[in-house]
Order: sequence, then structure tokens, then C-alpha cells
Amino acid sequence: MGMKKLFKYMKEYRKEAFLGPLFKLLEASFEMFVPLVVAAVIDNGIPAGDKGYVLKMCGMLVLLASVGLTCTLFAQYFAAKASVGFVTKIRHALFCHIQSLSHTELDRTGISTLITRITGDVNQVQTGMNLTLRLLLRSPFVVFGAMIMAFTVDVKAALIFEAVIPVLAAVVFFIMLVSIPLYRKVQANLDRVLGITRENMTGSRVIRAFCKEDEEIAEFDRRNGELAASQRFVGRISALMNPLTYGIINVAVIALMWTGALRVNAGTLTQGEVVALYNYMSQILVELIKLANLIINITKSIACGNRIQQVLEIEPSVEGGGVTEGKPGTAAVEFKNVSLRYKGAAENSLENISFTAAHGETVGIIGGTGSGKSSLVNLIPRFYDTYSGEVLVDGVNVRDYDVEALRGKIAVVPQKAVLFRGTVRENLLWGKEDATEDELWAAVEASQSADIVKGKPGGLDSMIEQGGKNLSGGQRQRLTIARALVKNAEILIMDDSASALDFATDARLRAAIKSLKNKPCTFIVSQRASSVMHADKIIVLEDGAAVGIGTHEELLKGCSVYAEIYATQFRQEEENG
Repeated sequence: MGMKKLFKYMKEYRKEAFLGPLFKLLEASFEMFVPLVVAAVIDNGIPAGDKGYVLKMCGMLVLLASVGLTCTLFAQYFAAKASVGFVTKIRHALFCHIQSLSHTELDRTGISTLITRITGDVNQVQTGMNLTLRLLLRSPFVVFGAMIMAFTVDVKAALIFEAVIPVLAAVVFFIMLVSIPLYRKVQANLDRVLGITRENMTGSRVIRAFCKEDEEIAEFDRRNGELAASQRFVGRISALMNPLTYGIINVAVIALMWTGALRVNAGTLTQGEVVALYNYMSQILVELIKLANLIINITKSIACGNRIQQVLEIEPSVEGGGVTEGKPGTAAVEFKNVSLRYKGAAENSLENISFTAAHGETVGIIGGTGSGKSSLVNLIPRFYDTYSGEVLVDGVNVRDYDVEALRGKIAVVPQKAVLFRGTVRENLLWGKEDATEDELWAAVEASQSADIVKGKPGGLDSMIEQGGKNLSGGQRQRLTIARALVKNAEILIMDDSASALDFATDARLRAAIKSLKNKPCTFIVSQRASSVMHADKIIVLEDGAAVGIGTHEELLKGCSVYAEIYATQFRQEEENG
């Protein structure tokens, strides 16, 4: 059923979807007359030695072939245009839908699965659609057309056709019904192989650092073996199609030759008519083999189409409201008894968090690994939704905002610095498409990345490789910060985005952000006490709970967790210093 829903993307190509099969049927119609022309040459031209008649019939064959070729070219063109246009729309719809999904759906579905469905599955649907438009009507038309033409030649001999076609159809459809669920299993195993491959590629340094290569190779071999075993199993079943159909057709050909020979001897059938019947049987054989392979491809395409539709049917958990503006005179951000529980988790990741952050205020968030620091700031732009409680931005619940309007107020520097292939300028303009040269350089200066840009031959127009591979970790972080600063947003979230910077650069960066003209409400997530100690307000997290909220001095006196973090880190710095 899922595959049927995809056909709405075919609406613009209904004309091509009609003309493609139509020209294929015209080509098949001309092909039906070829055995009759050959029979006429054998029965009339050759015995009489009439060269003129033979040449005339050969010219007729050439004409039929030329017209058939022309029809085929038109059919190929229309089928290709319809199938490519169809999957282009599917791919676009799939990409747009994936973009609308929240982090919850992306986490649950898996990135590797989504990549497979937008590439391999879509390509398989294109192949299946192209073959369907060209062959799905043509092959049955030729099979039944050849049977009918055989009856016009000789009714008794044609009864063999009538007997063999239902047997062939039963074999083909049985193999198809068995194969469909098995191809789904193959695709699921392929997802798992792609998932483990992606993990190994992204985590290659960690794997080498812990000498886990042999274990990961063994795990990959196991998953790959499961994929190969499922492919071999369904391949064996699909491979039965050709020998079974060939065997049945060859038995039918033997029966046809036997019956034809007896009837030629009796004088009720000519040699040319036997050859015509044999040619019709050969056409049926060729078309049934094509139909068998077509059904295998359609089976794969249906399985892939259903998987694509499954993604399109995932409902985004984050749906925007209609509010585009906040209430004047309210806090920039306010958490009211907020708890967060990730989908499928048994316990809350954040528990009963409440605080207020004013415009222009700097809020530091500190805590150990896994304490919920990133989870907390991810609630502000609605990357995830609260389990209970409210998050307010400019006095309005984030659930009531139009999602684009909400995120337009916020600039996020993610924990993992991500840059895209292109120039430095192109990456910075992600923050603000119409930013001027002065705005770009102001952001570069504030993010402490001026030395990076000026040190490159092209300056702002120098190239960055995919993922920023031609930059160090600290350079990537600074340019990511610059991209966020270009936006001049009301709220700036820096999610542990200065971890690769030295203390002096980090201090200069914080001072530069503090002096920004637009005075954003800034959230600094860090494990360093030195990065948050000068904040107007510090939130200390432990196991998802806020164990302390206040200034640096207040927390040193009243929060043992913060005091311990501070004492440990500064003791280490003194020892290292």
C-alpha cells in the first residue's frame, strides 16, 4: 500500500506515462507480423523461385523493423522522462520531509537508514518505474498476441500455447510472491551494514586508539555475512525463474514441432506455418524471460518504495504554532519546571529545571559529562520538546512559535564544529545571507579567527574542504563561532564550542562576545570553570538536576559540586603552571 501513495508524484508525467507504453505496444504490434511475412517467403517465394516476391517481403521486414525502432526510441524517451521526473520529485519530497523531522525522529530512524533510502532505494524505484513503463504492458501483450496470432495460423497447434501460458504465469507469480518479503529483509540487512560502516568511518581514530580493528572487522564480517546469506537465498529463488520458464517453453517447442511435423506430413499445415508458430513460441519465450526479470525488478522497487513511504509517514514531533514575535519587556529565556525524557528512555534526562535569563545576560552551564548540559540548551531552539514544564522565549512558549521564527532569534554553535565544503565566505553567510563585508569581518574578528582567514591565500574566498578537514580543531571551532556571530541573533548558544581553544584565546573570545553591539543573551556550556566563572548567572547540573544557580562567588560558598569542580581544575592549572 505504501508504494501506491508515491504515485501522486507522477501526476505531472501522466502524458509521458501514457505515451511510453503506447509506443511500446505499437512496436510490439509490428513485431507480430514478422512471423507471417517469414512464413509467406517460405511457402510462396522460395518454392516458386520468385526472387522479386522474396525481395518484396524482405523490404517489408526492413520496413517493419524501421517503424518498430522508431516507436521504441519514442517509448524509451517518454519512459525515461517520466521515471526520472517521478523520482526527482520523490527525492525532493523525501529530503524536505527529513529536514522537517526533529532530532527525536532522526535519532530513532538512524542517519545511515535515511541515506540508504534517499539514494539506493530511490534509484531502485527509478529503475523499476522505467522498466514498468516499457515492458509491463508490452510483455503480456506479446505473449497473448502471439497466442492469438498462432490461432490464426492453426487452431490445433495453437492449443499448445493455451496450455503452456497458464503454467508459466503460475511459476512467475509464485516466485514473485515468495521474493517480495525476502527483498525487504535484504534491504534491512543492507541498512545494518551501512550503519556499521558509517560508525567505523566516523570513529576510525577511536577504533585505532583502542586497538579494536580486529573486533570491528569481525563484526563487519558477521553483518556482511548476514547480508550475503539473505541475498544468496533470495537470489537462488529468483534464479529459478529462467530455468523453469526455459524448461516449460522447450517442452512446448518439442510438442509444437511434433504436432507440426505430423500435420505437415498430413498436408494440413505448411512448412512456413510451422516456422511461424515456432517464431511465435520464441517470442513468447523471450517476453516471458523479460517479464520474469521485470517482476524481480518490480519486486525490489515495491520493497524500496514501501521503505521510502515509511519515512514519509513519520510524523514530525515538532510542529510550529503561529506566533512570530515575542512579548516586549519579558525575559529572553525562561524555564518553568522543565523535565526532558528522550523517546524510549525509562528516566528523565533533565528534572524540574527553573531559571530566568534576561536580555544581554550571560548564562554559564557547567557540570560533569552526561549531566544534561547540551540537553538543556537544545530545548531553547526546540531541537527536542520538553517532557513536562515550559520553555519561554521572549515570554512565549516555544511550542507556540512558528519554528522558523523561533530559530531566527537564536544562533547556535554546536558541540561538534561542522563546516561545509565551499569558501569561508559561503560558510559564514549561512548565518546571514545578505551580510556585508564589514559584518563578516566583524564576526571573524570577534571569534578570534582573523589570523586564520588572513593567513589563507584567498582570505574570505579561500576554500574549506568537506567537514573542515583542512583546518585544525580550534580553527574549525572559531569559524563555526564566527558563522553564528554573523547572524546577530537575540540569543547565542555556545555548546562547549571553545573546548579546543587555549585559555587566553577563550578569554579574548568571551570578552569580544560580551562587547557585541546587539548584546545577545548568551548561553555558554562548558566543563571549564574558567569559561563560565565570569557569567552573570551559572547553572550547575548533576545527573539532570540543577544543584546550584547563582554567581561564581555564590556558588563557591553554597554549591559543593561547583566548588569541587573549581578547586580541582584550578589546582591542576597551578600544578601544570
